Amino acid sequence: MDGTGMTDEEIGHLLEKLDLGQKVRLLTGASTWRTHAEPAIGLRAITFSDGPTGVRGEAWDERDTSLVLPSPTALAAAWDDELVAELGGLLAAEARRKGVDVLLAPTLNLHRSPLGGRHFECLSEDPLLAGRTGAALIGGVQSGGVAATAKHFVANDAETDRLTVDVRVDEQTLHEVYLAPFEAAVDAGVWAVMSAYNQVNGATMAAAPLLEQPLKSEWGFDGPVISDWGAVRSLLDTARAGQDLAMPGPGGPWADGLRAAVEQGLVPLERIDDKVRRLLRLAERVGALGPARSTSAVPDVAGPRRSSGQDLGDPPRVRRPTARPAGGPGGPPRALLRRAVAAGTVLLRNDGELLPLDPARLRSVAVIGAHAAAVRIQGGGSAEVFPASLVSPLDGVRAALAGTAEVTYSPGLPPSALPRPLDPAGTDGPFIRDPVSGDPGVLVRLLDTHGAELHAEHRLSGRIVEPARVPGAETVEIRALIRPRRGGEWTLAVGGWGPLSLSVAGRTLLAGTFPLDSDDPTRVHVAPPYRCVRTALAAGEEVEVVARRGLAAGTGVATILAAAPPPGDAAAALASAVAAATDADAAVVVVGTTEESESEGRDRDTLALPDGQDELVRAVVRANPRTAVILNAGGPVALPWRAEVPALLLAWFPGQEAGDGLADVLFGRAEPGGRLPTTWAAAEADVPVLNTRPERGQLHYSEGPYIGYRAWLRSGVSPAHWFGHGLGYTSWSYEAMEAPSEVIAGEPFEVRIRLRNTGRRQGREVVQLYLSCPSPASGPATRRLVGYTAAVADPGEEVVAVVRVDGRATERWSAERHRRETVPGELLLRGGRSAGDLPLSAVITASAPPGRSPGATTESALR
Repeated sequence: MDGTGMTDEEIGHLLEKLDLGQKVRLLTGASTWRTHAEPAIGLRAITFSDGPTGVRGEAWDERDTSLVLPSPTALAAAWDDELVAELGGLLAAEARRKGVDVLLAPTLNLHRSPLGGRHFECLSEDPLLAGRTGAALIGGVQSGGVAATAKHFVANDAETDRLTVDVRVDEQTLHEVYLAPFEAAVDAGVWAVMSAYNQVNGATMAAAPLLEQPLKSEWGFDGPVISDWGAVRSLLDTARAGQDLAMPGPGGPWADGLRAAVEQGLVPLERIDDKVRRLLRLAERVGALGPARSTSAVPDVAGPRRSSGQDLGDPPRVRRPTARPAGGPGGPPRALLRRAVAAGTVLLRNDGELLPLDPARLRSVAVIGAHAAAVRIQGGGSAEVFPASLVSPLDGVRAALAGTAEVTYSPGLPPSALPRPLDPAGTDGPFIRDPVSGDPGVLVRLLDTHGAELHAEHRLSGRIVEPARVPGAETVEIRALIRPRRGGEWTLAVGGWGPLSLSVAGRTLLAGTFPLDSDDPTRVHVAPPYRCVRTALAAGEEVEVVARRGLAAGTGVATILAAAPPPGDAAAALASAVAAATDADAAVVVVGTTEESESEGRDRDTLALPDGQDELVRAVVRANPRTAVILNAGGPVALPWRAEVPALLLAWFPGQEAGDGLADVLFGRAEPGGRLPTTWAAAEADVPVLNTRPERGQLHYSEGPYIGYRAWLRSGVSPAHWFGHGLGYTSWSYEAMEAPSEVIAGEPFEVRIRLRNTGRRQGREVVQLYLSCPSPASGPATRRLVGYTAAVADPGEEVVAVVRVDGRATERWSAERHRRETVPGELLLRGGRSAGDLPLSAVITASAPPGRSPGATTESALR
């Protein structure tokens, strides 16, 4: 049985009913987000959607909103499998609401370098934490009848040249570090795996031997390998490999030539049958396969073929109705998301126990920083969704202190000079309205080659990723009446490729053709570059702005109309923030990264916060020593002022309930439950593994397995905050550890750690266990996380945390014999609260299991 009711034999009978043409047709997508249906065997189309912070569905439309979870880094920071599984269940409910069968999440690539641009979408620098968190999310999603997808298989850990980069990594490191989270996903029963764009050791992943061994053969993965969108770029090598489904469609190398290749004997028919069998197995699991099912309600849509990689622009002709999630506003989904914010928030510093703040003792609180009012709830790229609602930190503090204390707000910095898509709710942008309906938003029109209108619709934002699809449309136009809040020289911009124009009050300020200079799908289809102009606008005076873009072949369809207000007075903004902080009983400063610094499609250039934010933090702390700083970032940033601030909270990208969840932490209604899933540097120059830039097309993982805390241990330099670090609102004493004196290598065992809550509040502690070789010659870098669990205790209470260690912890990968082998001998276990704070230790002896010869006991084997 495949686990859902239909046997492999029954699937085989369905396979026999298909001829070669039908089989080959199923192996390339029918459209951007759907596979082909096959009525002859009761197969409807399978629908995919991006994740993992929310389920967007088939259409990228701001009117089709989604619940927004905290970023994957925040989920991993919770170190809480049960919570993550519960959030996975929420994603499944969202997927079902939107008619989605397969969620393209979780991302199981690792935090190899803090400069990785998609850091926020990955889980951790440690393969065990990434694997366990990913497995929990997979379990939650699939318990709701929706397939999860482990991606991007494998070593897709940076964004620079991600479509073509050849990652060079040694065999032991590949198996023990980068493949390990994917093995955990297969162990958890994941239903789909996505192959990455990049190459590994010279083989593009859509044609890589790794798809067969270890993924399918050794691990026993029985579902389909789905390509990243546009990653199947050749025919024979990918068709002969373990790649099963080429997305998107309807065109592509397989659609064009796979049938002929089989007929000519260039691709074995048995290979095609295996691919189709796996796809049918997935269809059965998500309920897309059965003779009683009708495909008429879910038409098989074939959009036009695109010349570039990720085709994000073809919504289906028929969209299913969208209902709101169960519970409604304020109901169970929002309560869960609010709880998740606190669970993933990491308290990095709390000198003098400034936090939690006591509302009863506050008369006034100053909230400072642009991110406090315009919080980043998610990172940029294919993971983005449109939230149904959003609670900012400023909103959360105001709600928590309503009727108790006065809350003042100061941005502390002048408005950003970077254009942002027109948005009626934008804090710095102009007020905008549709010139026809008068409603807040914009008018979008599709025009033919003569400029005649073919279609018009009201939209809520100036960011139009997917305009309606209308035959004969040659131009997309965004038209808005804007009323500036401030007068002066504004920056206006149109985003896109190909023929572009921008006019203000009937005067053309920009006109030209801008050729496509990138083949990265995110840049082409989701976040095209801005072409900017500057013009004087008067405060309160309405003016019409029109952006047009020619729909040139191969340049995507996303069009953006954006604006930025006149430059402000930095000194005056800073002075206003200082005055607000000086007059308040306490101050809360929110700083963070921008859309330009953390996004899919590009890596970061620096760990520094954008200009002015470091100065803002220092100025506010000098003005008010009772200042708590909140970091709104998906990955590590430099903290040159970290020793100067009394309280420092890391909020990550916290999702739509950001403000209420953070207010719960600030005022003590919830404990900050997070622990770091990745190490944070004191200075960028200290980071042991920083490079994300290929040389001559190759990115060498020359550090081997020494990434994250293992690299820091090897370097001998102490970071600002170790992997696993995080404070709660109580204190703990680690008192004893009990471990078996002998274990059988390859078999699981348990370690018991006794600890006591020595503080004044109930709390939750994440108890961590690390293993290394006790030999001084091996050095501290051999230390690696092998288990963790959570302990909850009341003040003064003693509890015993039982940490289960998987048998693979005492095995190593042998590059000489290409297999996992036992490593007998003495091993050192250390227990505590982070990779750098491990007060307890015990030595165990690992013995080879009966009948198995041990491997070599060397430092390289144990690393």
